[in-house]
Amino acid sequence: MSAAQPGVHQEVGSLYHDHHRWLQGWLRHKLGNAFDAADVAHDTFMRLLNRDEAIAAREPRAFLTTVAKGVLGNLYRRRDLEAAYLETLASLPAQCAPDPEAQAILLEALFDIDRRLDGLAPAVRRAFLLSQLDGMPQAAIALELNVSLATVQRYLVKAMHQCFFSHPAP
Repeated sequence: MSAAQPGVHQEVGSLYHDHHRWLQGWLRHKLGNAFDAADVAHDTFMRLLNRDEAIAAREPRAFLTTVAKGVLGNLYRRRDLEAAYLETLASLPAQCAPDPEAQAILLEALFDIDRRLDGLAPAVRRAFLLSQLDGMPQAAIALELNVSLATVQRYLVKAMHQCFFSHPAP
């Protein structure tokens, strides 16, 4: 635990005590159900607990709303990714579909890759996906993105580094 964390934990505790009920109500209104609202509120406060730096929010509700919107964005992106994955599975012949345990493992791996790639610039992410998913050669990616071959190579190295060595946010 870093030296800053006890102070952060105290700040988060105060924010939780003073604003958790309000945040959960705001999220319930936004999401239309209490279960997702509770999950997102929980994830919002967990994100704050994982910070190393002090919070010191002058407008706590505005601050919590901003953090919660980021958590919501992750929730929506995760749901979209899961829907695309399930759609792809549904299009496979039954004998080619992985068993339920393998499906769950693959879906978690997709979520992890998505979290890792999220921090990359759009062009870097696109170059990586064109290379890895579409199998495009680097020269074709350079033409597609209107950049040099050396730039594509730098993009791919950066993306690979992000995939293999980054520690994604929880």
